[in-house]
Amino acid sequence: MPAEPNPQPEPQLDPKPDPRPDPQRITDLTRLKAFTNPLRMQLYRLLFAAGSATASQLAEQIDQAPSLVSYHLRKLAELGFVTEAPGRSGDGRERWWRLPDEEGWSFRDSDFRGSPEGQAAVEAVGLALLDTRIAQYRAYLSQAPAWSAEWTDAAFASEWMAELTAAELDEMGAELNALARRWRERGQAARESGDTEGREHVSLHLYGFPFRP
Repeated sequence: MPAEPNPQPEPQLDPKPDPRPDPQRITDLTRLKAFTNPLRMQLYRLLFAAGSATASQLAEQIDQAPSLVSYHLRKLAELGFVTEAPGRSGDGRERWWRLPDEEGWSFRDSDFRGSPEGQAAVEAVGLALLDTRIAQYRAYLSQAPAWSAEWTDAAFASEWMAELTAAELDEMGAELNALARRWRERGQAARESGDTEGREHVSLHLYGFPFRP
């Protein structure tokens, strides 16, 4: 799965900068509001997992009309979140779509605090993300008997509590993102080399937020 709205650390000067791009950071309210629509959020996630797909293929997965799915894909394309898959849409038949890159997108709450509309969009997108993640995990739990013991034993869900400053929480988030990126790139490299035996899509959800008991 793609990176989603988790704050990213500010870039640091480094004599050997990391060539990998950061998730594109959304600062424009119009772009952020694109994901207040839960169907667009769902299509984006499906494309991230599939690599590329047509509107008809995506529509079949979510039980929606291809025309409706095609409309929302075009809207996402206008905002730069999806693009046509090169080499697959040039035959005059149905378009193939993909994501521009595999780094996903991110946003900071503080970029939208200046207006009630911005705050409402941040809340709506955050709740939409939470709903889709919960739905995904519920689906796994209901389907767990269909998975082998090897997979159900490997799956995990954990919760930790710590006492941190905001700076320490930011640092921990950067470390967790780097760790998840390393494992994602390991799977990508294996796939590209033809090592696909026993591999499945794996969803990893990480949360870190302050609370007061």
